[in-house]
Amino acid sequence: MNVVEPILQTATRLTHAGRKGKDHAAFVNPSIVRASTMLFPDVASLKNACGTRRAYGRHGNETTQALEQALCAAEGAAACMLTPSGLSAVTTTLLALLQPGDHLLMVDTVYDPTRLFCDGMLKQMGVTTTYYDPLVGRGIADLMQFNTKVIFVESPGSLTFEIQDIPGIAAAAHSRGAVVVSDSTWATPIGWDSFELGIDVSIHAATKYIVGHSDALMGAILTTAALEERIRNTYRQLGLTIGADDAALALRGLRTLAPRLAAHRESAHVVARWLKEQPEVAEVLYPPMPGSPGHELWKRDFKAEYACGLMGAVFRADITEQQVAALIDRTRLFGIGFSWGGFESLILPTNPASYRSVNAAKWQAPMLRLHVGLEAVQDLLADLDQGFAALRKGQETGRERNYLKAVV
Repeated sequence: MNVVEPILQTATRLTHAGRKGKDHAAFVNPSIVRASTMLFPDVASLKNACGTRRAYGRHGNETTQALEQALCAAEGAAACMLTPSGLSAVTTTLLALLQPGDHLLMVDTVYDPTRLFCDGMLKQMGVTTTYYDPLVGRGIADLMQFNTKVIFVESPGSLTFEIQDIPGIAAAAHSRGAVVVSDSTWATPIGWDSFELGIDVSIHAATKYIVGHSDALMGAILTTAALEERIRNTYRQLGLTIGADDAALALRGLRTLAPRLAAHRESAHVVARWLKEQPEVAEVLYPPMPGSPGHELWKRDFKAEYACGLMGAVFRADITEQQVAALIDRTRLFGIGFSWGGFESLILPTNPASYRSVNAAKWQAPMLRLHVGLEAVQDLLADLDQGFAALRKGQETGRERNYLKAVV
């Protein structure tokens, strides 16, 4: 009797990917393999292993390979390479795909450390970078040069959350022989069908939602089969690897990614609507919310059930940076810190104009970035309400670190 394999839903795939099937006697989770040297029974076995991933611990082990398999299953990639950070995943990919004399089209709203790499090491290598408006869409074709090899997208944009027309950009790129590389961290591996949209390489700061608990740094390069060998060769030559303990933490986080995103999404919608009602807020930048910039494109390309909890708020022009600092300092449940994607809520003042070369003039007003965590949303709203009260008084208040002692 032939058994027909069912088409599994996302949450089910995340639960079972990278694990042995029911026909194996095994523990639920893959073992954590801490290893460097592989021993062989004889010289012939050693020679046979040379050039394969079984030759040495740097090339991976059962734990890291289980994570690679799970991430490929989650996003529909042909191959996955794991790196020590999200930034190293970006830089490795660009080094693999670009050579001296090549031209890179980089979205102007890219994560700033990526911009620094383009303006630093890539420039020293002889690669020319042109920054483009994230809303250019199919007009990207007019910016392509004879030597344009890569178009880099990040949707939503860093800090300002613009949604790009990925299918339009991909069509233009592929018609001229260029590849599309995406920083897909906001979307996560399950928030959109990246490869169906035309992306060739999807990069994640796994530090964020994949790990999900703010306790490990990691990057992931997910790619089509056509580009795997080029990227893997560079990956090997750079000597990149991750430890088994971090891989196990990421596997643990990946299992619960779907229900965590559902909770982040639900609370984020409530917070975004609340922010929109505050008279000091000129605009809320949260593409999943109707009326937010880019919402229609977001609805087309993203999966509504897996929206994340990261958003921005733009204040009226008459609000001062000191007032915004007072708001932030008064909150108690929102931590002040970089990164996002963990279980905790975070808040940060932002100044995108200092990281833009195309549309800096648009972002002169004070801004906030908020990550809405897994706390009870009514507590988060009460905390923000305290912050806005401080903003309205124009006070700069110190944070009382013992605020939670009574309830911890």
